[in-house]
Amino acid sequence: MKDKIVIIGNGISGVTCARYIRKYSDHEILIISAETPYFFSRTALMYVYMRHMKFEHLQPYENWFWKKNRIELKQAFVTTINTTDNQLVLDNGEKINYTKLILATGSKPNKFGWKGQDLSGVQGMYSKQDLDALEETTKNGIDRAVIVGGGLIGIEMAEMILSRNYPVTFLVRENTFWGNVLPVEESEMIKRHMAKHHIDLRVKTELKEVLADENENARAIITNHGEEIKCQVVGLTAGVSPNITFVKSSNIETNRGVLVNEYLQTNVENVYAIGDCAEFKQHPSGDRRNIEQVWYTGKFMGKTLATTICKKPTIYNPGHWFNSAKFLDIEYQTYGWVFPKPKENEQHFYWEHESGKKSVRLCYDKNTRKFIGINTFGIRMRHQAFDKWLNEEKTVEFVLEHLADANFDPEFYKQHENEIVAKFNSENKTSIAVKKRNWRTLFS
Repeated sequence: MKDKIVIIGNGISGVTCARYIRKYSDHEILIISAETPYFFSRTALMYVYMRHMKFEHLQPYENWFWKKNRIELKQAFVTTINTTDNQLVLDNGEKINYTKLILATGSKPNKFGWKGQDLSGVQGMYSKQDLDALEETTKNGIDRAVIVGGGLIGIEMAEMILSRNYPVTFLVRENTFWGNVLPVEESEMIKRHMAKHHIDLRVKTELKEVLADENENARAIITNHGEEIKCQVVGLTAGVSPNITFVKSSNIETNRGVLVNEYLQTNVENVYAIGDCAEFKQHPSGDRRNIEQVWYTGKFMGKTLATTICKKPTIYNPGHWFNSAKFLDIEYQTYGWVFPKPKENEQHFYWEHESGKKSVRLCYDKNTRKFIGINTFGIRMRHQAFDKWLNEEKTVEFVLEHLADANFDPEFYKQHENEIVAKFNSENKTSIAVKKRNWRTLFS
């Protein structure tokens, strides 16, 4: 029997789910989104503003793809979910029935009740509408932008503004940049790098108020220290929250996000949630956050749910934690767990290149020597290598011996494995030797 599956949200989670449902079945599929007619790569929005790409380049599928694969698209806003009648109500009054409903509504920038937070020029950097708003605000030039909140979206927004030669002030309430994620050394390295790019970073500084001009546009901000900073763009990048306001009026259980079990099911039969808007009652992996707002986890949730709906119930299992980002021109990767400070049973080893633009941090169990995780800045590493070594519970010594196998930098880039291992040997009175690169060991 054919189901009518309706997906609210056309981001990576919803679209991945739709693609795999089509691959596995002949169900009817409808994707509803108020943001854009077609799916696009959200993580590349910054490059449109920086004029490296056009918006259409962000769409991985041609417009004919959807009709060919019998995935119906509707650009509209859902106002009401009636789970009793299995029906949605759109903002134009249209009603849509469903057999199964998938919530994939993503995130929205956090707002904390700042005075002036809804003025023109005050925005996040998450949606196509955010991109359009930034273009509009800066089209005739600005004196300065102020970014509020240290993190990945904040540094991306700063880079966007800098690309048009507008000054940027960055407010971070903590003592260090992204200090809830990065150890002090890496945070300080990024702070120095931001300074070299003329970003005015203010630590221990918070937004108190946004001041308006006569047309209700942002004209300045006031900090918690009483300082007034003239600006026409205020970037709110102090994290994101699940975009579920319209869900709260239904009988679907919510907390910060839409509550789901390990199968991504809500408390209502045939209603599911995936991606940034989903919150696990208890994460299936046990040691991970109940809300994971990362591109790859959203994609994996979509595929997992399609398997549950079309084949057999499948528990969501994303494997080992990993993430990647870019701090201006320094690339960042993390695999496994590396917390800002080692836990009681953990040991950190840190190496930083003299350039101040490359570093490696290894986390391992100081008793068993088991490798737990790695942070790397400025050196590209191979995901498959660390995933394999984490699965096999290799020792830190093994990882260092085979570090060359994980290096993914382009040909002719300088290699640093010998320097890294030499420092480890010196600090730990060991005699590890770097083995010659042998990629076959990774792919066998």
